[in-house]
Amino acid sequence: MLENRLRKRILDQKASYGVISPTTDPVICEYAGFSGLDFYIIDGEHGAITPSEAIHMVRACEASGITPLARIRSNEEKLILQFLDAGVMGVMMPGTDTPDDCRRLVAAVKYPPMGKRGLGPVRAADYMSGRHSQAAYVAYANEQTLVLPMIETEACLSNLPDMLRIEDVDGFILGPRDLALSMGFLDGPSHPAVAAAIDRAMDIVCSAGKAFGTVAATAEQAQALAAKGATLLLNSVQGLLSQSAKAFLKDRQA
Repeated sequence: MLENRLRKRILDQKASYGVISPTTDPVICEYAGFSGLDFYIIDGEHGAITPSEAIHMVRACEASGITPLARIRSNEEKLILQFLDAGVMGVMMPGTDTPDDCRRLVAAVKYPPMGKRGLGPVRAADYMSGRHSQAAYVAYANEQTLVLPMIETEACLSNLPDMLRIEDVDGFILGPRDLALSMGFLDGPSHPAVAAAIDRAMDIVCSAGKAFGTVAATAEQAQALAAKGATLLLNSVQGLLSQSAKAFLKDRQA
C-alpha cells in the first residue's frame, strides 16, 4: 500500500484540489493526475462503476501521482470492502446523517481493532506478497485510509456536532446541491440560506479540527473557500471540461 499523499496534505493543513467523475475510463484518471490535481474521486454513486473497473482506475491514479478516493453508493460493508481492496485510499460516503451512520462507515473502512474490515490477499494488501508483514500492513492501512462522510441534508447538519465526536472520521465533504434540495430550494445552492448553512457547517467542522470539503465551481470560489478553511476543493471532470470549452469558444463567430 502506498502513502496517502492527500492525507499528508490534510495533516499539513494544505488546501487540496481534485475532481469527481462517474466515468470508467482510466485515461481520465491519468489526465487528472498528470495535470497536477491532488485527488480523484471515483463516483460509484451516480456512476455505474464496479469494483473490478475501479481497480484499473486506481492503477491509473497511482501511475499519474493522484490519490484515488471513491464515493460509494451505500454504506454497505462488503461493497465498501471491495472498493478498498481495489486500492482506493479513502471513502466519501453519501447518506451519513447520524452518528451511527458514521460508526458504520468507520467500521467498514478500518481493520480491527479500529473497525471490522475483512482481510484477504487482495491488491490493496499487495496480495499478501509485499514487503509488509500482515500486522504491519493492517496498521499502515488503518493509518492511511480516509473516512469522509458527506453532509447533504438538514438532518446531518443538526447531528454534525455529535458526528464529529466519532473517532477516526477524518473530515466531511458537503454536497451543496443535495443540501439545497433538502432545504427546499429546488433550483440549486445559490440561495443565501444555503450559503449560510454551508458556512455554518464549515465553521463547525473546522473548529473540531477536521477536514472540510465542498464543491468549487471556479478557481475564485476555490480560493475563497480555502481562505475560509476548506481543505478539500472539488469540481467534476465534466464541469472543468464545460468551463474550458466555454472559454475556448468565447469569441467564436456564429
